[in-house]
Amino acid sequence: MKKHLHYVFALLLFAFASLTLFLSTSVIFDLFDVRAQQGNYVLFVVVTNLLCSLIYFVAVFGFIKQKKWTALLLASALALLILVFAYFSIYINNGGVHEVKTYGAMLFRMAVTAVFILLAYFFTQKKVDLL
Repeated sequence: MKKHLHYVFALLLFAFASLTLFLSTSVIFDLFDVRAQQGNYVLFVVVTNLLCSLIYFVAVFGFIKQKKWTALLLASALALLILVFAYFSIYINNGGVHEVKTYGAMLFRMAVTAVFILLAYFFTQKKVDLL
């Protein structure tokens, strides 16, 4: 089981990427009337989430193949999220229309991405079994 744990994490990342892709495209292209349910969404945040979902899918491959670049790839997604979060904060301070839940959702996405960076590092760089 220990040597197959990276497959479990790859599956979790795949699920997270799939959910992110579905929600982002649903808002951007107004599929299933999701846009109306989201209220005052911020387009640049949604587009960033879409880009991150694509990065996550590539990282799934890296997890499965235990490639050393996986952690760096996920770190680039986190860097992108941090930059957009900073811009989003400026947007809010300048009176930009938004949903309050967007702030928390971005923090959650950054935290999840950071966890996957650590997992990728330990499973690809160090080849350490956590169990």
